[in-house]
Amino acid sequence: MFWLAITIVAFVMFSYMVLRGENLSYLDQPVPQHSYRAPSDAMRSVLASLSEFGEGSHGRGRQRIHAIRGFMDKMGAERSYESEFLALSTPDLRGEWVLAPNHDSGRRILYLHGGAFIAGSPLSHRAITDRLARLTGASVFALDYRLMPEHKRIEGIEDCRRAYRWMLENGPDGRSPAETLVVAGDSAGGNLTLSLLAWVRDQGFRQADAAIALSPATDAVLDAPSLRDNVPTDPMLGPAFGALAKVPNIFVLWYTWATSRMLPTDSRISPLRGSLADLPPILVQASDTEMLLDDARRYVAKAQAAESPVVLQTWPDMVHVWQMFTPELEEAEEAFANMAEFLDSVVPTNVEQAA
Repeated sequence: MFWLAITIVAFVMFSYMVLRGENLSYLDQPVPQHSYRAPSDAMRSVLASLSEFGEGSHGRGRQRIHAIRGFMDKMGAERSYESEFLALSTPDLRGEWVLAPNHDSGRRILYLHGGAFIAGSPLSHRAITDRLARLTGASVFALDYRLMPEHKRIEGIEDCRRAYRWMLENGPDGRSPAETLVVAGDSAGGNLTLSLLAWVRDQGFRQADAAIALSPATDAVLDAPSLRDNVPTDPMLGPAFGALAKVPNIFVLWYTWATSRMLPTDSRISPLRGSLADLPPILVQASDTEMLLDDARRYVAKAQAAESPVVLQTWPDMVHVWQMFTPELEEAEEAFANMAEFLDSVVPTNVEQAA
C-alpha cells in the first residue's frame, strides 16, 4: 500500500510539474462583448457540409483518420480555381506552387495546412491558397509535410523548417532570393507557423516579413477553457474532438506525450510556452465560438506583453477556419480583406481589389 501511494503521488507530481508545466490561466481575460451580428445565409450550407465531417470523424484508428483525410481532400477537389497548381516532389520536399495570373516569383508565401497533424494536404486547402495567391500576387507554396501517425510529430516540424530555408533561396522559376517571405497556416498549420517563427528567430536566420495564423492551436497542454466551454458551439471540432473535454486533463497530458513523443510543454509543439519576444508582425484570426479561441487569445496576450507586433481578430459564430469557405461565405471574404490590409501594412503587396 505504501509503494502504491508513492507511485500515485509520483504520477500526479510528474503530470502536473513536468507534463503540464506553468499554469497559464493568468493570460485568460473576459471575452469582449461585441454587438451581435447574425451569420450570413451561406452559413446554413456550410453547416450542412460539415455534418458529413461529423459523421466521418467517428470510428476508430486508421479508419477514422482515412475518413477525415478523404473528406478534407474532397472539399478541395470539388471546387474550381483561377490559380495554376504546380506540383513539387523531391527527396526532401513535397508540395505545390499556387500561382495566380501575373504572380511575382520574388514575393512568396509558405502555407502550412491544418488537419490536427493527422490529415489535410495542399489539395484540401486550395480554397485558401488560391485566394491568398490572387489576393496578394505572391507565389504561394503549400507544403505537404509528413503527417502522424505514419510519421513522428517532429518530422512534420522539420519539413516546415526545411521548406522555409528552401523558399528563402528558391521560387517557382528556380533558384533566386526571396524579396519578401510570409508564413501562413490554419489550425495545426497555425501551430506549425508560430513554432517555425520562433525557431527562425532562435537560429538567427532571416525572419519572415509577416505571418498569418488562422484559428491556431498554440498549446499541447490542452487546458484552455474554450476547449471545454465551446464544444457545443463548434460544429467542426466539437464532433471530432469534443470527447477529449470529458477526459481528465492528467490523462490527456500523457496521451499527448505518447502520441507526439514530445513533452506537451515543449515549445516546438506548444509555441505559447516559448519566448514570444522579437517576433515579426503576426495576424491571428479566430471565431469566438470555436474550441481553439483561447489558444489564440492566450498566444496574442503573451506576445503583446513581450512587445511583439501580434494582433487578434475575432468573428462571432463562425466555424473553425471558416476562411476555407470562400467565396460563398461573406465572413470568409471579410477575413481575407483583413489579411490583405494587414499584409499591405507590413510588406509590399499588389493586393487584389476585388469587388
